[in-house]
Amino acid sequence: MSFRANGELVPAGGGDNIPLIREVLTVGRRDTCDICLKFPNVSGVHAELNFRNGYWYIRDRNSTNGIKVNGVRVLEKILHPKDRITIGKRDYTIRYDLPVDHVGKLEEAQEEDIMGQSLLEKAGLEKPQRDDRRGRKPRGFDAADFLLDDE
Repeated sequence: MSFRANGELVPAGGGDNIPLIREVLTVGRRDTCDICLKFPNVSGVHAELNFRNGYWYIRDRNSTNGIKVNGVRVLEKILHPKDRITIGKRDYTIRYDLPVDHVGKLEEAQEEDIMGQSLLEKAGLEKPQRDDRRGRKPRGFDAADFLLDDE
């Protein structure tokens, strides 16, 4: 387990910088979170930060108020240095150094499943679908399945 800081979160409006000292960090209101934010509009376990291949990623952990990167609500996103992250109503700027051999390849590293979320979810008008107990997303009625079913 590495405790070397791989960057930091800088609170907008002042406050102490938060060093990013592990490869996986949980963010939320609970005391058990790696980054504890004691604000009422922050969920118990709100988000997760992952450091993979020299890049930081953020993922919403089914929070009530969601997360935003540069003002756009996201479920998961690769973070560029100096991106503005909103958790609840609190803004932070992420600062870290890109890997020397990957500068300029950041856009290629981003993998986004454009069909992984509905337009209403992307617009923040609908809550993300939660996984069921078996880890699968709930399925709606699919006319093709109905028409192709032999039974």
